[in-house]
Amino acid sequence: MWQQHLAILPILIPLFTALLQLLPWGDRPQPKRRALGLASSILTLVFAALLLAHVNQHGMLVYALGDWPAPFGIVLVLDKLSTLMILLTAVLALPVLIYGCYAEDNLGSHFHALFQFQVMGIIGAFATGDLFNLFVFFEVLLISSYGLMMHGGGKFRVRSTLHYVLLNLLGSALFLISVGTLYATTGTLNMADMAEKVALLSGDEAALAKAGGFMLLAVFGIKAAILPLHFWLPQAYSTTTGVVAALFAIMTKVGVYSIIRVYTLIFGPEANELTWLAADWLWILGILTLIFGIIGMLGARDLRLLVAYLVIVSVGTLLATYSFSSAAGISTALFYLIHSTVITGALFLLADVMALERGKTASRIVTGKRMANHNTYAVMFLVASIAIIGLPPLSGFAGKLMILQAAPVSASGFWLWGTMLAATLVMLIMMSRTGSKMIWHTLQGKPNDQSAPMGKRIAIGVLLSLSLVLTIFANPIRDYTDAVADQLLDTQTYPNNIIPKRNGEGQYE
Repeated sequence: MWQQHLAILPILIPLFTALLQLLPWGDRPQPKRRALGLASSILTLVFAALLLAHVNQHGMLVYALGDWPAPFGIVLVLDKLSTLMILLTAVLALPVLIYGCYAEDNLGSHFHALFQFQVMGIIGAFATGDLFNLFVFFEVLLISSYGLMMHGGGKFRVRSTLHYVLLNLLGSALFLISVGTLYATTGTLNMADMAEKVALLSGDEAALAKAGGFMLLAVFGIKAAILPLHFWLPQAYSTTTGVVAALFAIMTKVGVYSIIRVYTLIFGPEANELTWLAADWLWILGILTLIFGIIGMLGARDLRLLVAYLVIVSVGTLLATYSFSSAAGISTALFYLIHSTVITGALFLLADVMALERGKTASRIVTGKRMANHNTYAVMFLVASIAIIGLPPLSGFAGKLMILQAAPVSASGFWLWGTMLAATLVMLIMMSRTGSKMIWHTLQGKPNDQSAPMGKRIAIGVLLSLSLVLTIFANPIRDYTDAVADQLLDTQTYPNNIIPKRNGEGQYE
């Protein structure tokens, strides 16, 4: 059936688009690359939506590359979680690319190809069914991100990119070591097969698998920017261009997704000695990451840096909520993940156009001249602030309310309540201070002449409008995330859909 090939289309479309965009294309190649990139992003979005609808209606979709069945061959596994994340990636990528087509892509070489490779790597990481190919897609998205971070040049970008590259090279080496350790104890790299075999481990083998699991947590912690592995993020996100930072809003969520996938499936409720291996650590690290994000926000003197710390706050909130290891916790964390991704992406783009129109004061949180589109940005900043702070009626309020309701009546629940309410207060103070300095109080005189193109403002408006969409459709979206959580915690169904049954001698039939 043609629907079977839906699983690989969101990966192949950006891959072949990127390869085509690397061609010379003759005179004035940039408009052609833009058109090709936009067409690719629209197609990716369409097929991602079709894929989610198909999986939601017909169940998990397993795509065996080369028709080699798991656990011997490479498989793509599309369940409710992976299709949700793929659709979120496509929804974010399209308006970000529209924004980038307004001269942002002229700041460096091969922007469009790198953008498509980045999207391919992110989607591949969400779709893969084995740990080694998760590593492969991590490398694809990381190599692309190295080039994108350098987009536009400048010594500050070079320095932050160098730190980012060195830390991720260390993470890649640790990834291979941890995967090798788990392969040595289980004899497989397929996550479904590994989940079955980890449940049978005991003694020294269980201890070795535990070490491999904790090394994986460090790897995913680097990608997700968990304390104390987060120091690369504020500098990297605040010094790169707005269009790149907005796309990177989904990249930290790849680390969060990997934690949810691995530590629910492989080290989840059926792992016997290794059940919920990382839950206690994720709780502590999530709260500490959230606290550090609050402190970073208080010290931020630049809007880009402030938004970067908002990303860290969202990561801490997600991990602390997931660590409750309950269906309600996972469901609410996923709703909040969707909300925080689109709003921080919009804020990065908004900071970029405001910096352009403010002239010398750029994105620094100081009083400056009025912007050419001052009133438009004032409304956008107000909407974004209400959403990210968590005030009614937008999606941030719904997301935070769901998290507080999902928190258990225990010491850990009270800690989450206190920390989240403190974070909300700090967000309110800092966003109010930023709006007051940059928008309300302005210098006398003629506004700056430089105006951002209408297309950029439309792209930001699209992302901001998604917060309203999330609010209006909060109930059906929550129903879907509830279904995702139930499917994740049903760790028997996942392997049964992927791994062939064994006979009485333990051999695959």
